[in-house]
Amino acid sequence: MENVKSKFDIFRQKVHIIIYGTNTMPGKLFDLVLLGLILLSVLMVMLETVDFVNDRFHNILIICEWIITIFFTIEYILRIISIRKPFEYIFSFYGIIDFIAILPMYLSFFLGGAQVLAVVRALRLLRLFRVLNLVSFMGQASQLRLALKTSRIKIMVFIYFVLVVCILLGSLMYVIEGEESGFKSIPVSIYWCIVTLTTVGYGDIHPVTPLGQVVASFIMILGYGIIAVPTGIVTAELAQNKRKGGIFLLGNQNPCPSCGEQDHMEKADFCYNCGNKLKK
Repeated sequence: MENVKSKFDIFRQKVHIIIYGTNTMPGKLFDLVLLGLILLSVLMVMLETVDFVNDRFHNILIICEWIITIFFTIEYILRIISIRKPFEYIFSFYGIIDFIAILPMYLSFFLGGAQVLAVVRALRLLRLFRVLNLVSFMGQASQLRLALKTSRIKIMVFIYFVLVVCILLGSLMYVIEGEESGFKSIPVSIYWCIVTLTTVGYGDIHPVTPLGQVVASFIMILGYGIIAVPTGIVTAELAQNKRKGGIFLLGNQNPCPSCGEQDHMEKADFCYNCGNKLKK
């Protein structure tokens, strides 16, 4: 005897197609509406900081923000009930972003001005990948993530070296220039060294002695080389991982063209989440 689906199961299936089916017309339309509301929400939060706009349209902006927040809340709940493993979504990257996006307006009941934090909805712009159906680019993102992961030790050692250099050169500049030149303490001198080494150069503090200017010139030149090192480390790892097969080192990730789920088995033909056929 065939299993008869309940009305709730049919509802869940329809909701799943709309929310997660980026290849379907209802799914694309839903994502476009969602993206439009995200942009509108962020725009309204920014307009609230403009005095003459906020004074004139404050109540309207608040009402619109609540309408959008309620929409986001319903969308968040529907995403949870429409998948087989809701906790995986709740604690996933996008699930946390979705929760943060609806939280600020509710906090405004308890904390004055918390609605301004609604600007975190801008993080949901990451769903632009779903709207434009750029699932094929997930492989490139995974390859970059792998390169950062494999090179993290080298980058940490490099950062430690930079901190040591900043402490030593900052302390040296404090001895050379002294408090009369604006280098009032070693921490202030280290701050100046970091600003100079990163080629930011605020100009609030600057050396006035010839020896201090020589050291400053050395730090500036050193800064250009230091900026290029992390980029070189990651680029080398990317090239090495590409030669080894890159993305396949992360557990044979094969993103589903429909829902975007990854980590399918190497010989899998269909998505374990939505059942759609996978691309080989």
